[in-house]
Amino acid sequence: MADKSNELANEEIIPGMELNKYSEKKPILPENSEKIQKELEKSRKELEKFKAFVVKKYPFTEAIGILPPQFLKFFVEEDMGENVKSEEMQKLQKKTHIYIIIPEEKFKEIPKIKKEIVAEVEKEKLDVWVYLKTPVDVWEACLDSKFEIAEAIGMSFPLYDKGLLSSLRVAEIHKSLVLNKFDKYVVSYVIAGSLVRGETTKESDVDSFIVINDTDVKRMPRLELKERLRSMIYQYIAEATALAGVKKNILNVQVYLLTDFWESVKDAHPVMFTFIRDGIPLYDKGTFMPWKALLKMGRLKPSPEAIDMFMSMGDKTTKRAKATFLDIFVHDVYWGVLTPSQALLMLYGLPPPTPKQTIGEIKRIFVEKEKMLEKKYLNILEKIVATYKEYEHEKIKEINGSELDAYLQDMDDYLNRLKELRKQIEKRTQEKLIEQIHKDTLGLLEAITGKKTHNLMISEFENFVKKGKFTQQHLKILHDIIKAKTEFKQGKLTSQKIDDLRKNASILINELMDYSQRSELANLEKGRMRIRYTKDGKNSVAEILHFSGASFIFAGTSVKKITDKIEDSSMKEVSEFAEQQKSRKNLEINPRMFELLKKEFGDFELIL
Repeated sequence: MADKSNELANEEIIPGMELNKYSEKKPILPENSEKIQKELEKSRKELEKFKAFVVKKYPFTEAIGILPPQFLKFFVEEDMGENVKSEEMQKLQKKTHIYIIIPEEKFKEIPKIKKEIVAEVEKEKLDVWVYLKTPVDVWEACLDSKFEIAEAIGMSFPLYDKGLLSSLRVAEIHKSLVLNKFDKYVVSYVIAGSLVRGETTKESDVDSFIVINDTDVKRMPRLELKERLRSMIYQYIAEATALAGVKKNILNVQVYLLTDFWESVKDAHPVMFTFIRDGIPLYDKGTFMPWKALLKMGRLKPSPEAIDMFMSMGDKTTKRAKATFLDIFVHDVYWGVLTPSQALLMLYGLPPPTPKQTIGEIKRIFVEKEKMLEKKYLNILEKIVATYKEYEHEKIKEINGSELDAYLQDMDDYLNRLKELRKQIEKRTQEKLIEQIHKDTLGLLEAITGKKTHNLMISEFENFVKKGKFTQQHLKILHDIIKAKTEFKQGKLTSQKIDDLRKNASILINELMDYSQRSELANLEKGRMRIRYTKDGKNSVAEILHFSGASFIFAGTSVKKITDKIEDSSMKEVSEFAEQQKSRKNLEINPRMFELLKKEFGDFELIL
């Protein structure tokens, strides 16, 4: 019987089914793949350099692939919307489109990472377009029936791959072989297992499920039909593996007849539960997704056999519960108190402490130095950490329910106190910030207006505004800064208002610094002159800088001071006189200076 079945399978004959050779259908691999590969060889050096940059900077990267040109329209529209102008689309399609996949847990960092990668692309002047996604993004496209997205990624030219691209590639090629043969009979082609869980490696198996519509095949028993189909579909595994160029990603295929599968779904067999819950369709005619929706809505009820199986697990409940209690303590209680403790130390201004350092730093900073935390809360932290250490050294192997309840209560008390401590730290930090803003602003204002009372400095700043040197907005910010200290003590400033004050203050401080620097430069220019003289038969130039009380000559590498005489000096002395001049509005020059210059240089010419 088996020999006969194999013989018929090899002849690809199944009574009642119209089967076609896949070679007569669309090509399994992308068209012009060899041509594309040759073109890529030209830019391989730049792309290898780009790959090296990405992998080194982001070692968690799972895959980097170059998308096939014939699929680019789908990705551009997916990334930029469907209303992309034809000229823009043509321009984008000429670029090399690189698809980078990073772990799902890094999805919050995607904007930052993409910005850095794009900056590198621009720096190296690469003509590429970058997509940065997670595996979940790929599976979401499949769940939305955008199967061409997964197909293109699977058929991409791999620059770097930890296993995801090769696994998806072999599944996509096998899917194409099956579809080209069983075209009208394939209901769903679904992947599952490590590939969709984000645990793929270069050695991971690839689990796939194929559902075949057998409802119009009446000339063959279902069991025999299933064996024939399985035999034929299995033949394509080796071919798909060879075409994909993979060696270790073994394709595990399960074939189901639609009638059998529907029976199992109706009874909610546990295997089908898992398959429907975790599976991702690479192809679906509108059957698999409704099953998935029904399961999500709780409309698929378990069979009596499934109930019996679940009931049989009750014998292991006690052991599992104890293990769960210990797991809750290790992963929830311990880290639940340790991580917030580290966070508050960082909020205080310390670098991130290690778990080992955390207790000591909490004690040193908040209990002893600042006296912001009561000792009983330190005792809670010490107790929980000590228990965890006993677990690490295998001195305790289980925790009962009452002990866990006590730890959970301690954790709750500790965390509630840390929330209050956070408010205290933030208030102190905000107070210091306001003090610093106040000090910096008035310090700069004093440097510009001279040492005066606050009211007089503000009055003079108002005159600056009237003269157009500053704006009304700058004046408003100044008044807000002056009022901030009082309003903070009165509790009238929210965190948002303080943040707004910080942003606005930086605007005013920058303007005051610019004005101060311009003023200093203007004062220096008032006292600057150059002279031309002859030395050793050659024309030379010296620069003279005037301050009230002294002038300085810069000739070659020498610095000399002019008072009632000319003597050697230094840049340090120049700086001291320059600092003194800042507070002086007038410049007084020694009337004997020109006589002294003539003695020093002989006849000279003043250069304006």
